[in-house]
Amino acid sequence: MKDWIKNLEPNITPFEIGVIQLAWLGDSVWELHQRLRYVQNQLNPKELHLSVVKEVRASAQAEALKFIKPILNSEEIDLIRRARNKIKRCPRSLEPSVYAQSTGFETLIGWLFLNNPKRLSKLLNHLERK
Repeated sequence: MKDWIKNLEPNITPFEIGVIQLAWLGDSVWELHQRLRYVQNQLNPKELHLSVVKEVRASAQAEALKFIKPILNSEEIDLIRRARNKIKRCPRSLEPSVYAQSTGFETLIGWLFLNNPKRLSKLLNHLERK
């Protein structure tokens, strides 16, 4: 049972998935990555939660995108642009540009999770140096 994730295969290819669905997936992958980072800390559940929330909020994702942007290839930048342009509404508490950047970041994470996990790992490692 512990190897269930290794045996998962999407029913459709990443090329058939919309950017909003990729962003939705990428959001959960990013949160899981942050939880895995923080689980090693000896914090109480509230402190763990607050630490992860700080990393997964839209403004933090937009900053992460800004940090990795110089090492992205043209295909990845195009995917981010398509995701940013797809956004029609955003939460009132956020600047639309920040929300669009975070959606682009989440879309990239979701795309790489399905399409190129090695590249995703490289970008996540690069973000650890931030």
